[in-house]
Amino acid sequence: MPQRYAYLGPQGTFTEAALLRFPGAADAEHLPLATVPAVLDALRRDEADVAVVALENSVEGSVPTTLDELATGEPLQIVGEVNLPVSFALLVRPGTAIEDVKTVASHPIAQPQCRRWLAENVPDAEWRAATSNAEAAQHVADGHYDAALAGSFAAARYGLSVLAEDIHDVADAVTRFIALRRPGTPPAPTGADRTTVVAFIGADHPGALLEILTEFSVRGINLTLIQSRPTGARLGSYLFWMDFEGHVADERVGEALMGLRRICADVRFIGSYPRADGISPDIRRGTHDADFAAAASWLASLRTGRRA
Repeated sequence: MPQRYAYLGPQGTFTEAALLRFPGAADAEHLPLATVPAVLDALRRDEADVAVVALENSVEGSVPTTLDELATGEPLQIVGEVNLPVSFALLVRPGTAIEDVKTVASHPIAQPQCRRWLAENVPDAEWRAATSNAEAAQHVADGHYDAALAGSFAAARYGLSVLAEDIHDVADAVTRFIALRRPGTPPAPTGADRTTVVAFIGADHPGALLEILTEFSVRGINLTLIQSRPTGARLGSYLFWMDFEGHVADERVGEALMGLRRICADVRFIGSYPRADGISPDIRRGTHDADFAAAASWLASLRTGRRA
């Protein structure tokens, strides 16, 4: 059966462009949905086999909705990622001039990436939020707004013209998209992997975050992202979303996860998966798998009286 890929729609979003970069996705059935929670719930209800959503942008940081849904909703597991260069175009109905633009629509993550450009080129235009950049383009086509910030590839799909392109305040912006499945065995380690977990602190106390970070530091594990988010339980209650180098099959990662499990109220495993950039970790002396095996053998010899 063909795989069913749910993603943030409608057609013409950057998420759809990212989806097509995953192996086999081009030949799969595509299910565009209106919101990130709807995409993830489709996977949870077995209405999709894979869900693709944005997780992190190099300019605006993490996508809060994605983090919160994966940290506290019914568990799902990351199985892959792609990094998509993102540059916007100003899409308008044919015949619209720059001085005619009084309203600009986009996804809330897009607008801050183009804030200075908008202020310099359409200073009198008001911004309007849309659930996706493609939806913003659809609203322009329907006559609700004058212009949309979206990928230039969405212009033909919605019968719009590109009034300006390569729009950004920071060059070479990249958005990281993830592919998720229902929980199962992680993809096999490649040597260039990333692991994601969510740690829930129990009783708040001085040094609580330091205790968590120490579990990684003493094992030579580099964190690539750490983000605190409120749990929603009460004011001052936080969880920590963490991405770090390595795979759950690695000894150093396994020991760090066991350490977290001992000191935290809860730890949610979100996945181990190949890194999109293919970068392998720099494993320092004493933290290779063979080093952990040798240390375990040495300890066993002490406990049994047979010195190694």
